[in-house]
Amino acid sequence: MLLLLANMIHAQEPVPVPSDTVNSIKIVSNTRNLTMKRVDDSTNLTIVAGNVKALQGNTIFYCDSAVDNSRTRIFEAWGNVRIVDGDTATISARHLIYHRDKKIAYFDGNVKLTDGKGSLTTPDLEYDMSTNIGIYKNGGRVVNQKTVLTSQEGYYYADLKDVYFKKDVFLKDPAYTITTDSLLYNTQSGDARIIAQTYIVDSSGRKIRTKEGFYNQRTGQAQFGRRSEIIDGKTRITGDVIELTDSIYRVTGNAIISDTAQGTTILGGLVFQDKRTEAVLATRKPVMIVKQDKDSIYIAADTLFTAKLTALYGARDSLTVDTLKGTKVARLNDKDSTNRYFEAFHNVRIFNDSIQATCDSMFYSFQDSTFRLYQDPVVWANNSQITGDTIYLHTKNRKADRVEAFERSFMVNKMDHEAYNQIKSTRMDGYFVNGNIDSVRAKGYAECIYYIRDDADSSYTGINQSKCDIIDIYFQEQALHKIAFRSQVTGTIWPIRQKSPAEMRLPNFRWLEERRPKTKYELFE
Repeated sequence: MLLLLANMIHAQEPVPVPSDTVNSIKIVSNTRNLTMKRVDDSTNLTIVAGNVKALQGNTIFYCDSAVDNSRTRIFEAWGNVRIVDGDTATISARHLIYHRDKKIAYFDGNVKLTDGKGSLTTPDLEYDMSTNIGIYKNGGRVVNQKTVLTSQEGYYYADLKDVYFKKDVFLKDPAYTITTDSLLYNTQSGDARIIAQTYIVDSSGRKIRTKEGFYNQRTGQAQFGRRSEIIDGKTRITGDVIELTDSIYRVTGNAIISDTAQGTTILGGLVFQDKRTEAVLATRKPVMIVKQDKDSIYIAADTLFTAKLTALYGARDSLTVDTLKGTKVARLNDKDSTNRYFEAFHNVRIFNDSIQATCDSMFYSFQDSTFRLYQDPVVWANNSQITGDTIYLHTKNRKADRVEAFERSFMVNKMDHEAYNQIKSTRMDGYFVNGNIDSVRAKGYAECIYYIRDDADSSYTGINQSKCDIIDIYFQEQALHKIAFRSQVTGTIWPIRQKSPAEMRLPNFRWLEERRPKTKYELFE
Protein backbone atom coordinates (compact mmCIF):
# COMPACT_ATOMS: atom_id res chain seq x y z
CA MET A 1 0.00 0.00 0.00
CA LEU A 2 2.83 2.42 0.91
CA LEU A 3 4.58 1.63 -2.34
CA LEU A 4 1.38 2.34 -4.27
CA LEU A 5 0.92 5.69 -2.46
CA ALA A 6 4.52 6.67 -3.17
CA ASN A 7 4.07 5.91 -6.87
CA MET A 8 0.88 7.95 -7.01
CA ILE A 9 2.52 10.94 -5.31
CA HIS A 10 5.49 10.66 -7.64
CA ALA A 11 3.10 10.71 -10.59
CA GLN A 12 1.61 14.03 -9.25
CA GLU A 13 -1.98 12.72 -9.36
CA PRO A 14 -4.83 13.24 -6.74
CA VAL A 15 -4.35 10.69 -3.96
CA PRO A 16 -7.47 9.24 -2.18
CA VAL A 17 -6.19 7.98 1.19
CA PRO A 18 -7.80 4.67 2.19
CA SER A 19 -9.96 4.55 5.31
CA ASP A 20 -11.93 1.93 7.12
CA THR A 21 -15.25 3.85 7.40
CA VAL A 22 -17.57 5.85 5.21
CA ASN A 23 -16.75 8.94 7.34
CA SER A 24 -13.15 8.99 6.23
CA ILE A 25 -11.33 12.09 5.02
CA LYS A 26 -9.99 11.68 1.49
CA ILE A 27 -6.91 13.64 0.44
CA VAL A 28 -7.46 14.61 -3.19
CA SER A 29 -4.84 17.32 -3.90
CA ASN A 30 -1.16 17.26 -4.71
CA THR A 31 0.99 17.86 -1.64
CA ARG A 32 4.67 18.42 -0.91
CA ASN A 33 4.64 15.77 1.74
CA LEU A 34 2.39 12.88 2.74
CA THR A 35 3.42 10.61 5.58
CA MET A 36 1.76 7.49 7.01
CA LYS A 37 2.82 6.98 10.64
CA ARG A 38 1.86 4.08 12.89
CA VAL A 39 1.87 5.17 16.56
CA ASP A 40 0.64 1.92 18.12
CA ASP A 41 -1.51 -1.06 17.25
CA SER A 42 -4.68 1.04 17.20
CA THR A 43 -3.41 4.43 16.01
CA ASN A 44 -2.36 5.43 12.51
CA LEU A 45 -1.65 9.02 11.54
CA THR A 46 -1.92 10.45 8.06
CA ILE A 47 0.19 13.62 7.87
CA VAL A 48 -0.05 15.96 4.88
CA ALA A 49 1.38 19.40 4.12
CA GLY A 50 1.30 21.96 1.31
CA ASN A 51 -1.92 23.15 -0.35
CA VAL A 52 -3.99 20.39 1.18
CA LYS A 53 -7.43 19.62 -0.22
CA ALA A 54 -9.59 16.93 1.34
CA LEU A 55 -13.14 15.63 0.97
CA GLN A 56 -15.81 14.15 3.18
CA GLY A 57 -19.05 13.73 1.26
CA ASN A 58 -19.99 17.15 -0.16
CA THR A 59 -17.71 19.00 2.28
CA ILE A 60 -14.36 20.27 1.01
CA PHE A 61 -11.44 21.04 3.37
CA TYR A 62 -8.52 23.31 2.49
CA CYS A 63 -5.45 24.01 4.66
CA ASP A 64 -1.64 24.27 4.71
CA SER A 65 -1.14 21.09 6.76
CA ALA A 66 -3.26 18.43 8.44
CA VAL A 67 -3.17 15.25 10.54
CA ASP A 68 -5.85 12.54 10.45
CA ASN A 69 -5.94 10.22 13.50
CA SER A 70 -7.48 6.79 12.82
CA ARG A 71 -8.12 6.00 16.50
CA THR A 72 -9.65 9.30 17.74
CA ARG A 73 -11.16 9.83 14.31
CA ILE A 74 -10.11 13.49 14.47
CA PHE A 75 -8.94 15.49 11.49
CA GLU A 76 -6.84 18.48 12.59
CA ALA A 77 -5.73 21.25 10.23
CA TRP A 78 -3.52 24.36 10.44
CA GLY A 79 -2.89 27.45 8.33
CA ASN A 80 -5.38 29.02 5.89
CA VAL A 81 -8.05 26.57 6.93
CA ARG A 82 -11.20 26.74 4.83
CA ILE A 83 -14.27 24.52 4.68
CA VAL A 84 -16.85 24.69 1.90
CA ASP A 85 -20.00 22.91 3.09
CA GLY A 86 -21.83 22.36 -0.20
CA ASP A 87 -23.85 25.46 -1.06
CA THR A 88 -24.66 26.16 2.62
CA ALA A 89 -21.67 27.98 4.10
CA THR A 90 -17.96 28.68 3.79
CA ILE A 91 -15.85 28.85 6.97
CA SER A 92 -12.24 30.01 7.29
CA ALA A 93 -9.86 30.03 10.28
CA ARG A 94 -6.24 29.45 11.30
CA HIS A 95 -6.89 26.15 13.07
CA LEU A 96 -9.48 23.32 12.90
CA ILE A 97 -10.29 20.24 14.97
CA TYR A 98 -12.83 18.08 13.15
CA HIS A 99 -14.57 15.00 14.61
CA ARG A 100 -15.29 13.19 11.40
CA ASP A 101 -17.75 10.61 12.77
CA LYS A 102 -19.88 13.23 14.54
CA LYS A 103 -19.14 15.73 11.78
CA ILE A 104 -18.53 18.50 14.31
CA ALA A 105 -15.84 21.10 13.60
CA TYR A 106 -14.09 23.39 16.10
CA PHE A 107 -12.49 26.48 14.57
CA ASP A 108 -10.26 29.08 16.23
CA GLY A 109 -8.13 31.99 15.09
CA ASN A 110 -9.86 34.71 13.00
CA VAL A 111 -12.88 32.56 12.23
CA LYS A 112 -15.13 33.79 9.42
CA LEU A 113 -18.36 32.18 8.19
CA THR A 114 -20.24 33.34 5.09
CA ASP A 115 -23.51 32.08 3.61
CA GLY A 116 -23.84 34.27 0.54
CA LYS A 117 -25.99 36.81 2.40
CA GLY A 118 -24.03 37.73 5.50
CA SER A 119 -20.73 37.02 7.18
CA LEU A 120 -19.87 36.09 10.77
CA THR A 121 -16.48 36.74 12.40
CA THR A 122 -15.58 35.34 15.83
CA PRO A 123 -12.48 34.13 17.76
CA ASP A 124 -13.72 30.52 17.80
CA LEU A 125 -16.66 28.59 16.42
CA GLU A 126 -18.27 25.17 16.79
CA TYR A 127 -19.99 23.97 13.61
CA ASP A 128 -22.11 20.84 13.11
CA MET A 129 -21.80 19.66 9.51
CA SER A 130 -24.86 17.36 9.88
CA THR A 131 -27.29 20.02 11.06
CA ASN A 132 -25.46 23.06 9.61
CA ILE A 133 -25.57 24.80 12.99
CA GLY A 134 -22.72 27.01 14.21
CA ILE A 135 -22.14 28.19 17.79
CA TYR A 136 -19.86 30.88 19.19
CA LYS A 137 -19.55 31.85 22.87
CA ASN A 138 -16.68 34.33 22.99
CA GLY A 139 -18.08 37.24 21.04
CA GLY A 140 -19.11 37.51 17.40
CA ARG A 141 -19.91 40.02 14.68
CA VAL A 142 -22.35 39.54 11.80
CA VAL A 143 -22.30 41.86 8.78
CA ASN A 144 -25.20 41.71 6.32
CA GLN A 145 -24.90 44.45 3.71
CA LYS A 146 -25.15 47.64 5.83
CA THR A 147 -26.39 45.86 8.96
CA VAL A 148 -23.88 45.03 11.70
CA LEU A 149 -24.84 42.86 14.66
CA THR A 150 -22.65 41.95 17.64
CA SER A 151 -23.20 39.71 20.67
CA GLN A 152 -21.34 37.62 23.22
CA GLU A 153 -22.94 34.36 22.09
CA GLY A 154 -24.58 33.22 18.88
CA TYR A 155 -26.21 30.21 17.25
CA TYR A 156 -26.14 30.17 13.46
CA TYR A 157 -28.64 28.00 11.52
CA ALA A 158 -27.23 27.90 8.00
CA ASP A 159 -30.21 26.13 6.37
CA LEU A 160 -32.65 28.76 7.68
CA LYS A 161 -30.23 31.70 7.39
CA ASP A 162 -31.15 32.45 11.03
CA VAL A 163 -28.78 33.64 13.76
CA TYR A 164 -29.83 33.48 17.42
CA PHE A 165 -27.86 36.12 19.34
CA LYS A 166 -27.49 36.13 23.13
CA LYS A 167 -25.92 38.41 25.75
CA ASP A 168 -25.08 42.06 25.03
CA VAL A 169 -26.76 42.04 21.63
CA PHE A 170 -26.43 45.22 19.57
CA LEU A 171 -27.70 45.65 16.00
CA LYS A 172 -26.74 48.75 14.02
CA ASP A 173 -28.36 49.55 10.70
CA PRO A 174 -28.72 52.86 8.81
CA ALA A 175 -32.46 52.63 9.53
CA TYR A 176 -32.37 51.68 13.23
CA THR A 177 -30.42 50.27 16.18
CA ILE A 178 -31.47 47.45 18.52
CA THR A 179 -30.17 46.78 22.03
CA THR A 180 -31.27 43.58 23.74
CA ASP A 181 -30.19 40.38 25.50
CA SER A 182 -31.58 37.92 22.93
CA LEU A 183 -32.46 38.31 19.26
CA LEU A 184 -33.22 36.16 16.21
CA TYR A 185 -32.02 37.62 12.92
CA ASN A 186 -32.48 36.28 9.39
CA THR A 187 -29.65 37.25 7.04
CA GLN A 188 -31.80 36.58 3.96
CA SER A 189 -35.02 38.47 4.77
CA GLY A 190 -33.59 41.05 7.17
CA ASP A 191 -36.18 40.14 9.83
CA ALA A 192 -35.13 40.84 13.42
CA ARG A 193 -37.30 38.71 15.72
CA ILE A 194 -37.50 39.94 19.30
CA ILE A 195 -37.73 37.43 22.16
CA ALA A 196 -36.54 39.46 25.18
CA GLN A 197 -36.68 42.98 26.60
CA THR A 198 -35.54 45.13 23.67
CA TYR A 199 -34.88 48.81 22.98
CA ILE A 200 -35.05 50.10 19.38
CA VAL A 201 -34.20 53.56 18.05
CA ASP A 202 -34.79 54.29 14.35
CA SER A 203 -33.27 56.95 12.12
CA SER A 204 -36.16 59.37 12.79
CA GLY A 205 -35.54 59.21 16.55
CA ARG A 206 -38.54 56.99 17.25
CA LYS A 207 -37.99 54.80 20.34
CA ILE A 208 -39.52 51.35 20.81
CA ARG A 209 -39.57 49.22 23.96
CA THR A 210 -40.85 45.67 23.61
CA LYS A 211 -40.40 42.08 24.75
CA GLU A 212 -41.73 40.28 21.69
CA GLY A 213 -42.17 40.85 17.97
CA PHE A 214 -40.32 41.40 14.71
CA TYR A 215 -38.91 44.33 12.76
CA ASN A 216 -37.88 44.45 9.09
CA GLN A 217 -36.21 47.60 7.83
CA ARG A 218 -36.44 46.51 4.19
CA THR A 219 -40.25 46.29 4.10
CA GLY A 220 -40.97 48.77 6.89
CA GLN A 221 -43.21 46.20 8.58
CA ALA A 222 -43.10 45.43 12.28
CA GLN A 223 -45.17 43.87 15.03
CA PHE A 224 -44.59 44.12 18.77
CA GLY A 225 -46.42 42.23 21.52
CA ARG A 226 -46.49 41.81 25.29
CA ARG A 227 -47.46 45.40 26.13
CA SER A 228 -45.05 47.30 23.92
CA GLU A 229 -44.40 51.05 23.84
CA ILE A 230 -43.40 53.47 21.08
CA ILE A 231 -42.28 57.05 21.70
CA ASP A 232 -42.51 59.03 18.45
CA GLY A 233 -41.70 62.69 19.05
CA LYS A 234 -44.39 63.99 21.43
CA THR A 235 -46.57 60.91 20.89
CA ARG A 236 -46.43 57.86 23.16
CA ILE A 237 -48.12 54.63 21.96
CA THR A 238 -48.75 51.65 24.21
CA GLY A 239 -50.71 48.45 23.55
CA ASP A 240 -50.82 44.70 23.94
CA VAL A 241 -49.94 44.40 20.22
CA ILE A 242 -48.58 47.18 17.99
CA GLU A 243 -48.35 46.61 14.22
CA LEU A 244 -46.55 48.96 11.83
CA THR A 245 -47.11 48.84 8.06
CA ASP A 246 -45.50 51.67 6.11
CA SER A 247 -46.58 54.65 8.24
CA ILE A 248 -49.73 53.18 9.84
CA TYR A 249 -49.77 52.04 13.47
CA ARG A 250 -52.41 49.46 14.42
CA VAL A 251 -52.66 49.09 18.20
CA THR A 252 -54.88 46.42 19.79
CA GLY A 253 -55.61 45.46 23.38
CA ASN A 254 -55.81 48.29 25.93
CA ALA A 255 -54.33 50.74 23.43
CA ILE A 256 -53.10 54.11 24.71
CA ILE A 257 -51.95 57.02 22.51
CA SER A 258 -50.80 60.11 24.39
CA ASP A 259 -49.98 63.47 22.78
CA THR A 260 -47.92 65.56 25.19
CA ALA A 261 -48.15 68.63 22.93
CA GLN A 262 -51.96 68.59 23.06
CA GLY A 263 -52.24 67.17 26.56
CA THR A 264 -54.56 64.46 25.26
CA THR A 265 -54.71 60.69 25.69
CA ILE A 266 -56.80 58.26 23.63
CA LEU A 267 -57.68 54.81 24.99
CA GLY A 268 -59.40 52.02 23.08
CA GLY A 269 -59.53 48.36 22.21
CA LEU A 270 -58.38 49.16 18.66
CA VAL A 271 -56.55 52.34 17.60
CA PHE A 272 -55.02 53.35 14.25
CA GLN A 273 -52.57 56.21 13.72
CA ASP A 274 -51.22 57.56 10.44
CA LYS A 275 -47.66 58.68 11.21
CA ARG A 276 -47.52 60.99 8.19
CA THR A 277 -50.77 62.90 8.82
CA GLU A 278 -50.90 62.26 12.60
CA ALA A 279 -54.56 61.24 12.25
CA VAL A 280 -55.88 58.82 14.89
CA LEU A 281 -58.95 56.56 14.72
CA ALA A 282 -60.08 54.73 17.86
CA THR A 283 -62.83 52.09 18.26
CA ARG A 284 -63.90 49.36 20.71
CA LYS A 285 -65.01 51.50 23.64
CA PRO A 286 -62.60 54.38 23.05
CA VAL A 287 -62.10 57.22 25.53
CA MET A 288 -60.28 60.52 25.02
CA ILE A 289 -58.82 62.36 28.01
CA VAL A 290 -58.14 66.10 27.67
CA LYS A 291 -55.70 66.77 30.50
CA GLN A 292 -56.23 69.54 33.02
CA ASP A 293 -54.48 70.29 36.29
CA LYS A 294 -57.25 69.05 38.58
CA ASP A 295 -60.31 68.36 36.43
CA SER A 296 -59.55 66.55 33.17
CA ILE A 297 -62.27 66.12 30.52
CA TYR A 298 -63.19 62.55 29.51
CA ILE A 299 -64.97 61.82 26.19
CA ALA A 300 -66.32 58.36 25.28
CA ALA A 301 -68.11 57.24 22.09
CA ASP A 302 -68.41 54.31 19.70
CA THR A 303 -65.73 55.91 17.48
CA LEU A 304 -63.22 58.71 18.03
CA PHE A 305 -61.19 60.44 15.32
CA THR A 306 -58.61 63.23 15.55
CA ALA A 307 -56.45 64.94 12.91
CA LYS A 308 -54.96 68.30 11.93
CA LEU A 309 -57.25 71.21 11.08
CA THR A 310 -55.06 71.92 8.04
CA ALA A 311 -56.01 68.49 6.72
CA LEU A 312 -59.69 69.45 7.13
CA TYR A 313 -59.66 73.07 5.95
CA GLY A 314 -56.30 73.54 4.26
CA ALA A 315 -53.93 76.42 5.01
CA ARG A 316 -55.65 79.74 5.84
CA ASP A 317 -54.13 83.21 5.66
CA SER A 318 -57.01 85.13 7.20
CA LEU A 319 -59.90 84.66 9.58
CA THR A 320 -62.75 82.66 8.06
CA VAL A 321 -65.81 80.87 9.37
CA ASP A 322 -66.79 77.30 8.53
CA THR A 323 -70.58 77.36 8.33
CA LEU A 324 -70.87 73.60 8.69
CA LYS A 325 -68.94 73.34 11.94
CA GLY A 326 -69.41 76.93 13.03
CA THR A 327 -65.74 77.25 13.87
CA LYS A 328 -63.44 80.19 13.31
CA VAL A 329 -60.22 79.30 11.52
CA ALA A 330 -57.40 81.84 11.62
CA ARG A 331 -53.97 81.51 9.97
CA LEU A 332 -53.52 77.80 10.48
CA ASN A 333 -49.93 76.68 10.94
CA ASP A 334 -49.23 73.02 10.23
CA LYS A 335 -46.97 72.75 13.29
CA ASP A 336 -49.09 74.88 15.64
CA SER A 337 -50.24 73.00 18.76
CA THR A 338 -53.79 74.29 18.17
CA ASN A 339 -53.84 72.85 14.64
CA ARG A 340 -55.97 69.92 15.77
CA TYR A 341 -59.57 68.73 16.01
CA PHE A 342 -61.34 65.60 17.09
CA GLU A 343 -64.71 64.07 16.37
CA ALA A 344 -66.83 61.53 18.26
CA PHE A 345 -69.58 59.43 16.73
CA HIS A 346 -72.56 57.68 18.36
CA ASN A 347 -73.27 57.35 22.08
CA VAL A 348 -71.04 60.31 22.92
CA ARG A 349 -70.56 60.92 26.66
CA ILE A 350 -68.48 63.70 28.24
CA PHE A 351 -67.47 63.88 31.88
CA ASN A 352 -65.54 66.08 34.23
CA ASP A 353 -66.23 66.98 37.83
CA SER A 354 -68.07 70.23 37.05
CA ILE A 355 -69.87 69.46 33.77
CA GLN A 356 -71.18 66.41 31.88
CA ALA A 357 -72.79 65.93 28.46
CA THR A 358 -74.19 63.40 26.01
CA CYS A 359 -75.08 63.51 22.31
CA ASP A 360 -74.92 61.40 19.16
CA SER A 361 -71.98 63.16 17.50
CA MET A 362 -69.45 65.83 18.46
CA PHE A 363 -66.79 68.05 16.93
CA TYR A 364 -64.06 69.81 18.93
CA SER A 365 -61.48 72.31 17.65
CA PHE A 366 -58.35 72.97 19.68
CA GLN A 367 -58.11 76.37 17.99
CA ASP A 368 -61.27 77.77 19.59
CA SER A 369 -61.61 75.17 22.41
CA THR A 370 -65.29 74.52 21.63
CA PHE A 371 -67.27 71.28 21.86
CA ARG A 372 -70.04 71.16 19.22
CA LEU A 373 -72.71 68.66 20.21
CA TYR A 374 -75.21 67.35 17.64
CA GLN A 375 -78.38 65.23 17.65
CA ASP A 376 -80.26 65.35 20.94
CA PRO A 377 -77.43 66.88 23.02
CA VAL A 378 -77.71 67.26 26.80
CA VAL A 379 -75.40 69.24 29.12
CA TRP A 380 -75.48 69.00 32.93
CA ALA A 381 -73.86 71.33 35.45
CA ASN A 382 -74.53 70.42 39.06
CA ASN A 383 -78.37 70.29 39.38
CA SER A 384 -79.01 72.01 36.04
CA GLN A 385 -79.66 70.40 32.66
CA ILE A 386 -79.61 72.12 29.23
CA THR A 387 -80.95 70.60 25.99
CA GLY A 388 -81.39 71.87 22.43
CA ASP A 389 -81.14 70.83 18.78
CA THR A 390 -77.43 71.79 18.82
CA ILE A 391 -75.24 72.86 21.73
CA TYR A 392 -71.86 74.59 21.68
CA LEU A 393 -69.83 74.21 24.88
CA HIS A 394 -67.00 76.76 24.90
CA THR A 395 -64.03 76.17 27.20
CA LYS A 396 -61.28 78.47 28.39
CA ASN A 397 -58.07 77.07 29.84
CA ARG A 398 -59.89 73.74 29.39
CA LYS A 399 -62.68 74.68 31.81
CA ALA A 400 -66.32 75.34 30.90
CA ASP A 401 -66.63 79.03 29.96
CA ARG A 402 -69.88 79.41 27.98
CA VAL A 403 -72.66 77.24 26.58
CA GLU A 404 -74.95 77.99 23.61
CA ALA A 405 -78.11 75.98 22.93
CA PHE A 406 -79.79 76.52 19.54
CA GLU A 407 -83.43 75.82 18.65
CA ARG A 408 -85.82 74.31 21.20
CA SER A 409 -83.39 75.08 23.99
CA PHE A 410 -84.56 73.96 27.40
CA MET A 411 -83.04 74.32 30.87
CA VAL A 412 -84.13 72.31 33.89
CA ASN A 413 -82.91 72.98 37.44
CA LYS A 414 -83.82 70.29 39.96
CA MET A 415 -85.02 71.54 43.34
CA ASP A 416 -86.53 68.58 45.18
CA HIS A 417 -88.37 65.40 44.28
CA GLU A 418 -90.52 66.25 41.21
CA ALA A 419 -89.89 69.98 41.73
CA TYR A 420 -88.00 71.51 38.80
CA ASN A 421 -87.27 75.07 37.75
CA GLN A 422 -87.71 75.20 33.95
CA ILE A 423 -86.89 77.66 31.18
CA LYS A 424 -87.38 77.15 27.44
CA SER A 425 -86.65 79.43 24.51
CA THR A 426 -85.40 79.56 20.94
CA ARG A 427 -81.82 80.16 22.08
CA MET A 428 -80.03 79.95 25.38
CA ASP A 429 -76.60 81.23 26.47
CA GLY A 430 -75.04 80.11 29.75
CA TYR A 431 -71.94 81.49 31.44
CA PHE A 432 -69.54 79.81 33.84
CA VAL A 433 -67.18 81.16 36.51
CA ASN A 434 -64.36 78.88 37.70
CA GLY A 435 -66.07 75.99 35.94
CA ASN A 436 -69.43 76.52 37.72
CA ILE A 437 -72.59 77.86 36.06
CA ASP A 438 -73.07 81.54 36.95
CA SER A 439 -75.89 82.86 34.72
CA VAL A 440 -78.10 81.95 31.75
CA ARG A 441 -79.90 84.15 29.21
CA ALA A 442 -82.92 82.69 27.38
CA LYS A 443 -84.26 84.66 24.42
CA GLY A 444 -86.88 84.15 21.77
CA TYR A 445 -90.32 82.99 22.98
CA ALA A 446 -88.93 82.37 26.44
CA GLU A 447 -91.08 80.62 29.05
CA CYS A 448 -90.33 79.68 32.61
CA ILE A 449 -91.58 77.86 35.67
CA TYR A 450 -89.65 78.44 38.85
CA TYR A 451 -90.25 77.93 42.55
CA ILE A 452 -90.28 80.97 44.85
CA ARG A 453 -88.66 80.52 48.26
CA ASP A 454 -88.95 82.45 51.49
CA ASP A 455 -85.72 84.29 52.25
CA ALA A 456 -85.96 83.50 55.95
CA ASP A 457 -86.37 79.73 56.01
CA SER A 458 -86.01 78.77 52.27
CA SER A 459 -89.49 77.20 52.29
CA TYR A 460 -91.47 77.22 49.03
CA THR A 461 -94.14 79.96 48.92
CA GLY A 462 -95.26 79.92 45.28
CA ILE A 463 -94.62 78.98 41.67
CA ASN A 464 -93.98 81.59 38.96
CA GLN A 465 -95.17 80.60 35.47
CA SER A 466 -94.34 83.35 32.97
CA LYS A 467 -93.54 84.18 29.34
CA CYS A 468 -91.14 86.84 28.15
CA ASP A 469 -88.92 87.75 25.20
CA ILE A 470 -85.73 87.59 27.29
CA ILE A 471 -85.21 85.93 30.66
CA ASP A 472 -81.97 86.10 32.69
CA ILE A 473 -81.26 83.46 35.31
CA TYR A 474 -78.62 83.91 38.02
CA PHE A 475 -76.99 81.26 40.19
CA GLN A 476 -75.32 81.53 43.55
CA GLU A 477 -73.28 78.75 45.14
CA GLN A 478 -74.30 76.47 42.27
CA ALA A 479 -78.05 76.93 42.98
CA LEU A 480 -80.63 79.11 41.21
CA HIS A 481 -80.66 82.50 42.95
CA LYS A 482 -83.01 84.79 40.98
CA ILE A 483 -84.71 85.29 37.62
CA ALA A 484 -85.08 88.60 35.75
CA PHE A 485 -87.67 89.24 33.00
CA ARG A 486 -86.48 91.83 30.47
CA SER A 487 -89.56 92.75 28.36
CA GLN A 488 -93.24 92.00 27.68
CA VAL A 489 -93.81 89.74 30.65
CA THR A 490 -97.02 87.76 31.03
CA GLY A 491 -97.66 85.10 33.59
CA THR A 492 -99.07 83.90 36.88
CA ILE A 493 -97.74 83.30 40.37
CA TRP A 494 -99.45 80.25 41.84
CA PRO A 495 -99.70 79.73 45.60
CA ILE A 496 -97.67 76.67 46.46
CA ARG A 497 -100.73 74.76 47.70
CA GLN A 498 -102.70 75.21 44.47
CA LYS A 499 -100.27 73.33 42.23
CA SER A 500 -98.51 69.99 42.67
CA PRO A 501 -94.92 69.74 41.36
CA ALA A 502 -95.92 66.90 39.03
CA GLU A 503 -98.32 69.07 37.02
CA MET A 504 -95.96 72.03 36.71
CA ARG A 505 -94.25 71.14 33.45
CA LEU A 506 -93.47 73.22 30.36
CA PRO A 507 -94.12 71.57 26.95
CA ASN A 508 -91.37 69.09 25.96
CA PHE A 509 -90.09 68.88 29.54
CA ARG A 510 -87.54 66.08 30.05
CA TRP A 511 -85.34 65.26 33.02
CA LEU A 512 -82.64 62.94 31.61
CA GLU A 513 -80.66 62.03 34.69
CA GLU A 514 -80.45 58.37 33.59
CA ARG A 515 -78.33 59.42 30.59
CA ARG A 516 -75.93 61.48 32.70
CA PRO A 517 -72.40 60.06 33.21
CA LYS A 518 -71.96 59.77 36.98
CA THR A 519 -68.20 59.13 37.15
CA LYS A 520 -65.26 58.98 34.77
CA TYR A 521 -64.94 55.25 35.47
CA GLU A 522 -68.40 54.70 34.03
CA LEU A 523 -67.06 55.77 30.63
CA PHE A 524 -64.67 52.79 30.56
CA GLU A 525 -67.40 50.19 31.09
